[in-house]
Amino acid sequence: MRENKTESKGILTLERVLCYIILILLCVLCLFAFFVLVVNATRAHADIAKGFSPIPGKAFLSNFKAVMENRDVPVLLGVRNSLIVAGCSAFLTVYFSALTAYAFHIYDFKFKNGLFTFILAIMMVPTQVCSLGFVNLISRMNLMDNWFALIITAVASPAVFYFMKQYMESCLPLEIVEAARIDGCGEFRIFNEIVLPIMKPAMAVQAIFAFVLSWNNYFIPALIMKTNTKKTLPILIAQLRSADFLKFNLGEVYMMIFISIIPVMIVYFALSKFIVRGIAVGSVKG
Repeated sequence: MRENKTESKGILTLERVLCYIILILLCVLCLFAFFVLVVNATRAHADIAKGFSPIPGKAFLSNFKAVMENRDVPVLLGVRNSLIVAGCSAFLTVYFSALTAYAFHIYDFKFKNGLFTFILAIMMVPTQVCSLGFVNLISRMNLMDNWFALIITAVASPAVFYFMKQYMESCLPLEIVEAARIDGCGEFRIFNEIVLPIMKPAMAVQAIFAFVLSWNNYFIPALIMKTNTKKTLPILIAQLRSADFLKFNLGEVYMMIFISIIPVMIVYFALSKFIVRGIAVGSVKG
């Protein structure tokens, strides 16, 4: 018996070591691209053209100054624009997806299952398929070159709705809502003061994902935004990347990408404590 226990412990230890090795390798692969980005942001264009180097260069300040002084690519305005669009989009996505999930979780109404299936079916439709119709609609509504066209569309997010609904099924007992109704609370008060605090981990997780998705979105904003001072950061990065060959500077491109990921990192670290808890609880149905 002791020998069997010793062998089983040895097998578990070996499995754990293998798991740690695999996780470390995956971590290195994920961080390697970020490391290359940071290093190249400190190098000059000529040095980057020679190939990869793990040693940082001495052109960090010059690249930063060149990006900030580039009038054709207003990086600070791009950061401001992206923050407004991504922040508002993340808020609307999370709030209205949670509100829709609450309605599906609490109420029984006609065609409920059919509507739920329809919403899930929308998840399989690529954005590019409906982009032409979307641009025509926005043009008819006179919202071209307007942030509102990018923000209001964030209300409809089938993936976030599905996550919220699964989370509610595991963490939101109907008895709590019924007790609040007996006490005289209205539906919106129940949702805002009782349901939202319970949903805080899930909302934090989806807020991160929604913010990053909107922050990195290039396709739709590139179709709508035309004015340089209204463009979001991904458009400006692509604009800098596609500049004239004689003016093209890889150091400036890497510097601009480095600047663009700082707000995402801040949002991630501010809400990261909810990620594991929110995904773990939301993915397990009680």
